Amino acid sequence: MSTLVEQLEESAAAVRARLPGVAPEVGLVLGSGLSGAVRLLEDLESLPLADVPHVGVPAVSGHPGRLAFGRAGRVPVAVLQGRLHTYEGWSAAETAYPVRLLITLGARILVLTNASGGVREGFRAGDWMLVTDHLNLSGRNPLEGPNDPRLGPRFPDLSRAYDPALRALMVQAAEAAGVPLHEGVYAMMAGPSYETPAEIRMLRKLGADAVGMSTVPEVIAAVHMGARVACLSCITNAAAGLGGALSHAEVETAARAAEENGTRILRAFLDLLAGPEGPG
Repeated sequence: MSTLVEQLEESAAAVRARLPGVAPEVGLVLGSGLSGAVRLLEDLESLPLADVPHVGVPAVSGHPGRLAFGRAGRVPVAVLQGRLHTYEGWSAAETAYPVRLLITLGARILVLTNASGGVREGFRAGDWMLVTDHLNLSGRNPLEGPNDPRLGPRFPDLSRAYDPALRALMVQAAEAAGVPLHEGVYAMMAGPSYETPAEIRMLRKLGADAVGMSTVPEVIAAVHMGARVACLSCITNAAAGLGGALSHAEVETAARAAEENGTRILRAFLDLLAGPEGPG
């Protein structure tokens, strides 16, 4: 059986065979209903994830399952349109594999986006939140099992999982884009059922500001490999007990409505990231 490193090398080789010259400096993951933000890239090329060995294909609506490459100004960017979720039956390691692939292809900065429910009182559908930290309440971790030191340490430090310098740059980008940006803690629950009102009360007491069913395994794997991470969360609904009935259709609709503001933040962020010397 091939090792994880070997699988990543095989996946990267397959991508480069289809799209020669691919060398992203930034990786971008577009979550539920946000896949259209890929339009911020120029010279766009893409391929289905189904064409890349060892990569799972999302089956959830709003996650097209494509890998795209392009430029934002002079910054080469790789984009995952959609992601895998553990509630689909994938392991945490499998859900994190596409992000590991972006890093293997060259990305050293990862910008993740997701859709989440607002736990903090006052959040409204369409708000954007910059993730400052997370609570992993899913019971899953992508680093379970043997550790390959070629990828990262056995016990990675997550005390600065969301890079402070990138967070400051994202705040600056939101200001430049004229989009209000909250900051807060994202809690991951296993799903796929939405949380109960009692669970939302628990999450609030634990310090969560938003809740979702993804992202955390990707963050852990990225930090494990030494990448720098930033994460934007689109608040698509009030969590259970704080609003009306919950549905995935509602989440997708709210995310699409907020997509323009999210794209404006990302565009300004990439412009700032480029700076005079490129991503640092």
